[in-house]
Amino acid sequence: MLPLAFAPFGLFPLAVLAPALLFLSLHELAPRAALRRGFLFGLGLFGVGVSWVYVAVADFSDSGAVVAVVLTVLFVAALAVYPALFAYLAARWRQRGEFPLALWYLAVLPALWMLFEWLRGWLFTGFTWLQLGYSQAQSPLAGLAPLLGVYGIGLALALSAGALAWLLHAGRRAWPGMVLLAALWLAAWGGQYVAWTQPAGEPLRVALIQDNLPQSTKWDPAQFDARLDLYARLTLENLAAVDAVIWPENAVTVFYHELKEEYFDWLAGRARALETDLIIGVPVKRRDAPGYYTSLMVLGTQEAVYHKRHLVPFGEFVPLEGLLRGLISFFDLPMSGFSPGPAAQAPLPVGGQRAAMSICYEDAFGEELLHNFPAATLLINGSNNAWYGDSLAPHQHLEMSRMRAIESGRPLVRATTTGISALADHRGRLLATSPQFEQAVLRGSVQPMQGMTPYLRWGNGPVLMILALLLGGGYWRQKRGLGAED
Repeated sequence: MLPLAFAPFGLFPLAVLAPALLFLSLHELAPRAALRRGFLFGLGLFGVGVSWVYVAVADFSDSGAVVAVVLTVLFVAALAVYPALFAYLAARWRQRGEFPLALWYLAVLPALWMLFEWLRGWLFTGFTWLQLGYSQAQSPLAGLAPLLGVYGIGLALALSAGALAWLLHAGRRAWPGMVLLAALWLAAWGGQYVAWTQPAGEPLRVALIQDNLPQSTKWDPAQFDARLDLYARLTLENLAAVDAVIWPENAVTVFYHELKEEYFDWLAGRARALETDLIIGVPVKRRDAPGYYTSLMVLGTQEAVYHKRHLVPFGEFVPLEGLLRGLISFFDLPMSGFSPGPAAQAPLPVGGQRAAMSICYEDAFGEELLHNFPAATLLINGSNNAWYGDSLAPHQHLEMSRMRAIESGRPLVRATTTGISALADHRGRLLATSPQFEQAVLRGSVQPMQGMTPYLRWGNGPVLMILALLLGGGYWRQKRGLGAED
């Protein structure tokens, strides 16, 4: 049931109920049995929640359905290891000796759960999909995002799940946990009304180009001129009415220098004449070494470039390339050999403001955007969601993008190839969205914001400290043997 807490379903209370039932079920289990139960929980969570991996493999490579199923199952099973190890260590902890039941539910289980969420977002380049906190973009707990980020919301959910499990286990004796839960949610709800950031200048008018061209046409030479004509036409139709026109990720799949003089310089000149900026998604050849970047470039009143730094494994680069290249066709997708950009790139000038740029998957890693602030006054993301077809992924990805807006107190401008393109304010509230699988130009305005939220100042450090205190306190209490199980 846990994937139903996330977009597009939005049943956010399930992000408390589902972990609570898992926590409760671990109470009497031996470590091996807990390992199996946690693994099965993970299979259910990721087997439903990231089933869109099958679409990306089956529909956009020549690997076939069987290979797509095998790769998806392996991926889901690998992710299920995280909740399996959480459950195993939790059971091992209880085996070491008796200690208060409240400490088990309100410290050990929530802290272990969040420790493995954090590890999943970091190990092997990280995979942050379906982390608990993302389910709360529209719940009272969203008020914690500017304070502690998405991991802080996740910890609040894990604590709430622990309190609920304690109540189901101990009945009336667990009333302190319910008081804690109510106080936590009320404080988070109140936090939504704190003005962490302030307006910076006038609203920025933008037009987002959504081409809705099939993914298979991106590398088809017969379709290439039609793609260039479409982007030129939609751009020129909107340049005079806005401050910036924004294309999605790799809107054009030819290197920038190959079309610079005959196409991009011409568009940049038209944008400059109208005092408008044009942000294009295009691959760029490296100057310092062999290889190429996936990039967002600002053309028009000023020129600047952002190179994607956090690449998607197997989609944009192939780990162990010498072994895997040529093994199956999925490992030989077009342009799957990108180089990562520099780690700390400055925000780009857009419409007289400074924008923190991210490309597709990158906005799933909030800590990697922190270096942009306080200079950046808005967020811009360009994505290619055509890979995932009509699946859960585009909805989940937009939910994650909105969390970056809430954490930073900045508005979000998000251009995609097939939807969902979106504008959101500094609280993550959607101002406008495009229809999926339709050619569209999404026009609107966002209010740039300035200032620093606590999360922008401290990142994930406070949450990691809280986890260390909870786990350290639980270990000390058990080691001292203070208090039998209640």
